Amino acid sequence: MSPNVPLAERLRPHTLGEVVGQQHLLGEGMALRIAFESGQPHSCILWGPPGTGKTTIARLMADAFDAQFITISAVLGGVKDIREAVEQAQVAQGNLLGGGGRRTIVFVDEVHRFNKSQQDAFLPHVESGLFTFIGATTENPSFEVNSALLSRATVYVLQPLSEADLKQIVAKAQAIHAVPAIETIAVERLVAYADGDARRLLNTLETLAVAAGREQRSEITDAWLLKVLGERMRRYDKGGEQFYDTISALHKSVRGSDPDAALYWLVRMLDGGADPRYMARRLIRMASEDIGLADPRALRLALDAAEVYERLGTPEGELALAECVVYLAVAPKSNAVYKAFNEAKSFVKKDGTRAVPLHLRNAPTQLMKTLDYGKNYRYAHDEAGGFAAGERYWPDDMTAPGFYRPVERGLEIRIAERLRELKRLNNQKN
Repeated sequence: MSPNVPLAERLRPHTLGEVVGQQHLLGEGMALRIAFESGQPHSCILWGPPGTGKTTIARLMADAFDAQFITISAVLGGVKDIREAVEQAQVAQGNLLGGGGRRTIVFVDEVHRFNKSQQDAFLPHVESGLFTFIGATTENPSFEVNSALLSRATVYVLQPLSEADLKQIVAKAQAIHAVPAIETIAVERLVAYADGDARRLLNTLETLAVAAGREQRSEITDAWLLKVLGERMRRYDKGGEQFYDTISALHKSVRGSDPDAALYWLVRMLDGGADPRYMARRLIRMASEDIGLADPRALRLALDAAEVYERLGTPEGELALAECVVYLAVAPKSNAVYKAFNEAKSFVKKDGTRAVPLHLRNAPTQLMKTLDYGKNYRYAHDEAGGFAAGERYWPDDMTAPGFYRPVERGLEIRIAERLRELKRLNNQKN
């Protein structure tokens, strides 16, 4: 392959055995390896961070099944591209039925950027088997991909490449003489900078190789690396820590009510190139998980901070994120709702499907009223204090589990008092 071809393309794997990382999917006996060996392609969505092999896996699948490979970029494409892909697949299918054609795989990069109608355009053709659909996304498919399309595709989750994986890629680049020798500490710094992203690693290696060639350097040292990349490298130098370790430190600092530490980790992440929108989403999560009803204003403040950033962008909008981090850190903490929600999910998952009591059912028709739907239901607003003391809202054969247990902090102190009073009224009625 010509040396003018980008390094990332020269090192792109041509067989499953050449793939670095993702062994939880591609290793012997693993889900995606079994799919490759089945002899029959199936529609899937590859979900993972940038530079983890989504496009490579899609291409390898096309090679494995000798399929026509059509790529659509959801960033630049639209319905016209989908229509053209359908026409190409129809031609290939016609040839296949005639004995000389090929299957078709339609690969949609950044599929989450397609709107609902664009995603819907794939459905009839996936259903009919005209082509196999493979979508690639960096966003959670549960929120970004239509449920109809999601139900017709298997989701495979790709992980950021490990330090060992990235070092292996550096060695591969050296093996084809694409880069000169690299000082061990410089390799460590490059791996930390890449942050699990093989493409970022290879693009950086290529930049260094070109610069080393100009200066006729036989080795890339750590000092020279920092000189060449300068501020760009400093901004991404996490001292070997992984991205998710840093967000974990931020989350735990907020949970631990240390505003200074929380600000430090926030700035570390922003300085390291983390997407402020991602940071805003995590702050919203913290407000829900660790503060909850101890201070309901925290969630509203987190949502406001996210909106302010969307309006102002960087750097002005980052101040709203900092304000939010400080507020979340000093706010009273409660994970009572978080624990109650998880307990309820666990209970429902293990429990059977219990019938809704007749008095709680809606009765929009005369037939339903005849069957006693809604009979004897007590309308709380018509009761003293707006509370129907003694009324039951659980299935008839179920005892109230008591999922929600407010803590003695913040607003939940008053919530606990209210719940105790309601319990007293219920006991009196019963």
